[in-house]
Amino acid sequence: MPKLAIVAALEREVSGLIGGWTRVERDHEGRKFIFFEHDDMVLVCGGIGPEAARRAAEAVIALYHPALVRSVGFAGALDAALHVGNIFSPAVVLDARDGSRIEIAGGEGTLVTFMTVAGAGQKLKLAQAYGAQAVDMEAAAVAAAAHAHGIRFTATKVISDGLQFDMPETARFIDALGGFKTASFAFYVALRPWLWRRVATLTSDSRKAARALGEHLKDFGRPLNDAVEAKTN
Repeated sequence: MPKLAIVAALEREVSGLIGGWTRVERDHEGRKFIFFEHDDMVLVCGGIGPEAARRAAEAVIALYHPALVRSVGFAGALDAALHVGNIFSPAVVLDARDGSRIEIAGGEGTLVTFMTVAGAGQKLKLAQAYGAQAVDMEAAAVAAAAHAHGIRFTATKVISDGLQFDMPETARFIDALGGFKTASFAFYVALRPWLWRRVATLTSDSRKAARALGEHLKDFGRPLNDAVEAKTN
């Protein structure tokens, strides 16, 4: 059984890591999940948002019984010092829904999990309200699942959009299962030329962030997993 379970939102966020991993489809509580297995690690992409992340975390915990659960993926910067491609491993994960918090040994800074995609104005409000350095939509939900089962939790995020970048409207294109309706979004953007530059920047920055995250996880995944194994033996 794996020592390390990784929970991400979308495959494109972790494409640099899972190349060559074994793709497995398994059911949990009436839903199908795609898992990627490699040695004693497993990764699941649960979809966008806290509900999708919680379902995926519960599935990987129930089916694989890991010693450590790690939330990975994209995050928006709430601090001007963080730039696209920077790796952010927080010491605190806050849930904006109820104010609950999970502390992580060895991390630095605060990540706040918000319910929707945060634009430039919302990022400033979140930074002021929580004193956080980055925002995502999944980590707190994954942390809650791990905590409920008495499993260690950690998080590694990569900055995909800077503090001043105003995200285009994407919430309407996230389905009930946390999937992203790419074709519908592309059609929406095609009819709005004023969005083209912003979406092109978002696409380029997302690719840069995914490459940086993949390189980081390849470098640090094995030492982290070895540390978990040493602690559990």
